[in-house]
Amino acid sequence: MRLIQNMCTIAEYPAQGSAAASDCCVGAAGRRLVKIAVVGASGVGKTALVVRFLTKRFIGDYERNAGNLYTRQVQIEGETLAIQVQDTPGIQVHENSLSCSEQLNRCIRWADAVVIVFSITDYKSYELISQLHQHVQQLHLGTRLPVVVVANKADLLHIKQVDPQLGLQLASMLGCSFYEVSVSENYNDVYSAFHVLCKEVSHKQQPSSTPEKRRTSLIPRPKSPNMQDLKRRFKQALSAKVRTVTSV
Repeated sequence: MRLIQNMCTIAEYPAQGSAAASDCCVGAAGRRLVKIAVVGASGVGKTALVVRFLTKRFIGDYERNAGNLYTRQVQIEGETLAIQVQDTPGIQVHENSLSCSEQLNRCIRWADAVVIVFSITDYKSYELISQLHQHVQQLHLGTRLPVVVVANKADLLHIKQVDPQLGLQLASMLGCSFYEVSVSENYNDVYSAFHVLCKEVSHKQQPSSTPEKRRTSLIPRPKSPNMQDLKRRFKQALSAKVRTVTSV
C-alpha cells in the first residue's frame, strides 16, 4: 500500500450522503472507498495512531479529539483507493456498561472496518475491548465487519499495566487481527495494522464472478442448427449410397 496524496481533514463527522462527505478530494468518481473508524478509551493514542499512519509523522501532544475525519488516497495491489479514517472521542464506562454517544454510533455504522485501540499502560482501556467489539458487531448485524485490535505505547514498558500477550489472546478469541505498536517509535507496525484492514475491505468489496463462471461452464453449448442439418444430410446421403451398393 502506498499513500499518494496530501491528507485533508473535515472538522466534524459528516452525515452519510451529505455534501461534506462527497466533496473531499478522495471522493473522485470511480474510486472505491474504504471507510475505517478508530475507537477506544480516552488517552490511548487514537489520534496519534491515525496521524502517524497517514503522514508517517508523530506529534506528541494533541488537543482532545472532537471526532475528525481524515481522507487520503492509497494504492493497494496496484489499485488506487479512496480511504477515510474517522477518529472518534474516547469511550467511557458507566456502571459496567459502555457510554457511547450517537455520534460514535453513527461513525461505527458508517465504517467498513474498525480499529479498536487500547494502551498497555492503562488496564481499563484493555477491559473495554470485549464490550466495544460486541457493540460494534451489534451495530452491523448480519455482516462480518473487519476489526483489528491495536495495543499502543509498546515502548512504555516501565509503566506497563497490560501484558501484550493478553491482547493477543483476547483478539484471537474475538476473531480479530492483533498488532502491538509504538506510535512514537515505529511506523511500520502502524502501517501493517491499517494495511490489513484496507486489503480485507478491498477484497470484500470486489464482486465475485466465480459462481457465475461455474454456472456458465455447466450449461451445455447449444448446437448450431446448420451443423445438425449437415449431419442429417450426410447420414441420408450415406444411407442412400449403402442402399445403392446393396441393390447392385
